[in-house]
Amino acid sequence: MTAASAQVPRRHFAWVATTIGGGVSWIPVALTIVLAAIPLLYVLLGSMDAGVARLRALLFRPYIGMLLMHTAQLAVSVTAGSIVLGIGAAWLVERSDLPMRSMWRTLLPLPLAVPAFVSSFAWVSIGPVFEGIGGAVFILALAEYPLIYLPAAAALRGMDPALDEIAQSLGLSRWEIFWRSTVPQLRPVIANGALLVISHMLVEFGAFAFLRVQTFTTAIYEEFDLEFNSATGVSLAAVLLVLCLLLLAFEARMKDSLRRYARVGTGTRRAAHQIRLRAWRWPAMAVLLTPVATGVGVPVATLLYWVTSGHSRATVGEMVSATGTTVWLGALGALAATALGTALALSVRRYRGAWLARIASRLPFFIHALPGLVIALALVFVALRYADFLYQTTALLVVGYVTLYVPLVQTAVHTPLAQLPERIEEVARSLGHGPLSVFVGITLPNISAGIGAGAALVFLQVMKELTATLILLPTGLDTLSIEIWQHARDMEYAAAAPYALLLIVLSGVPVYLLMRDLYGRDRTISSEWIQ
Repeated sequence: MTAASAQVPRRHFAWVATTIGGGVSWIPVALTIVLAAIPLLYVLLGSMDAGVARLRALLFRPYIGMLLMHTAQLAVSVTAGSIVLGIGAAWLVERSDLPMRSMWRTLLPLPLAVPAFVSSFAWVSIGPVFEGIGGAVFILALAEYPLIYLPAAAALRGMDPALDEIAQSLGLSRWEIFWRSTVPQLRPVIANGALLVISHMLVEFGAFAFLRVQTFTTAIYEEFDLEFNSATGVSLAAVLLVLCLLLLAFEARMKDSLRRYARVGTGTRRAAHQIRLRAWRWPAMAVLLTPVATGVGVPVATLLYWVTSGHSRATVGEMVSATGTTVWLGALGALAATALGTALALSVRRYRGAWLARIASRLPFFIHALPGLVIALALVFVALRYADFLYQTTALLVVGYVTLYVPLVQTAVHTPLAQLPERIEEVARSLGHGPLSVFVGITLPNISAGIGAGAALVFLQVMKELTATLILLPTGLDTLSIEIWQHARDMEYAAAAPYALLLIVLSGVPVYLLMRDLYGRDRTISSEWIQ
């Protein structure tokens, strides 16, 4: 054996065994696979324990059909409403001479700071007329439309105006240009946003519970609230798991089939021609104000009313304690998820030719499509059976947060990491810099913005998380979300309102930071960051 050949296995071992600064070991990949396997094994083992005959009897009954019907109605209606609101708002802001455009770019994403279950509780406290499917469609469309608006605005701002100019030269009217030129270019954005909204409808719990709409998540919670080892609950979780898998399969197939549009010309990107609204400028502003006022203004005003006029009260000590716990858990969840998400992104980049790394890169997105309720129940099942010392601990709760929100960090880090040429790192290593030195001096500065954005996203989601926290939170601790749930469920609206307002204020901080990052100094949106 030559000296050169003897170095190959030694170098390969060092490559795999190095720390995060040198290329990331397989540990984050293995950990991701384990986290993904837990909910799958939980549903599989629970289904096997129930038996085929009992599962068949539980699944093939009118109750399941009713849940499927409600899920389909909500998915279709809320998605349609979100698309209309999101695309319409994006077109007015980016393609018309709308006054005060910067203000609208700030106001329209604001519903992201109001958790859907908080908005639902606020509307229901006005009166029972907002309960049911109709109220759910109205309230959730107002909560979800920013998921369509943000990427649509980015796409409209980055489109090549030459395509619309060609259509105009062929004699097409503005309406025809919109439908035959603009909308086809927006199809990838619309499709991705629609799938995101549908996935939210599959896993949403708190909003539907307050609105008294029976869905799979509310039914699963009710079953396990009655009996932990519920065969009915497991069967419902299995159906929900299948629906999530079908949605992910459809998403993968759709991404391969969507047509992408290239720029017609070369050179500097030009801004699109702004449509003159003339007499319609003020009516257009009124139209844009409607979703902001109803999606944010009405819930906040309702909460302020209950704070000042209600009889039940929350003590200052309880609010301070819940706020501190919420921020603390948000920081822990963000730190842990950011560490694993960044390590996973680096590992997948380094070993992207390996099939195991490719699988691990997709698994977090599959987990993210699962309801927090199923993941929390799976973690409780594993803890009670194999590691009872973890049950009712903050560590298990943080594991749940990491399982749910790793994809947010992975996505945020992926774009800046992909833009960093590997040759730069190779040159640094050839100059004698060690793995840690290369990571700290070159890789980390280039991906720090993505890491920060991912951490802010996780912090925001952990603060708003209800279902997993409801199951996994150790006894004696309370978060803002839990306090809202407990008081609002008992119709103590005045006691729940201060916690809801605090949660909105806290959620507004990371939303503001993310919006500032998205729009940048010139108030333009980064399409790559959103995707």
